Amino acid sequence: MLIFLVGFMGCGKSYVGRHLAPLLQYDYIDLDKFIEDNEGMSVKEIFEQKGEAYFRNLEQNFINNIDAQQNIVISTGGGAPCFFDNMEIMNTKGITIYLNRSKKTTLERLHKGKHKRPLIADLSDEELSDFYDERLAGRKPFYDKAQLHVGDADIETILAMIREKIN
Repeated sequence: MLIFLVGFMGCGKSYVGRHLAPLLQYDYIDLDKFIEDNEGMSVKEIFEQKGEAYFRNLEQNFINNIDAQQNIVISTGGGAPCFFDNMEIMNTKGITIYLNRSKKTTLERLHKGKHKRPLIADLSDEELSDFYDERLAGRKPFYDKAQLHVGDADIETILAMIREKIN
């Protein structure tokens, strides 16, 4: 079974995925890292050199072509559910989990890692808060289509929710 983790940047999709997969005895794929490895360049470089449309097509191809019979936890990029019919396909192929962390939790995580995120690296705290509100408003309708919404739940609670959903 495929398990797709979706949510805003900084909500912990990669962290949760890396820790959840071994507990389920599943493989793990970070979609952004997978694309970077296949393209031989960072997401930032892909955006700069080939454009966002090219990157979004790579995400779509991955989601369309992944075998739903595999046992994999997949951390998607924050925008992946919001393009094409990606969210509907993910819902068909597996379980989708929205890490709908609180704004406070997400902003704390983003603030710590601002230097690693070109979109927010130069934003003040107020600008980061505004960026979060504006970007989330556009993406939330897609994230809300996820089958499980876990809020600020820890890994053990998320694992219990998945097991309940599977059974």
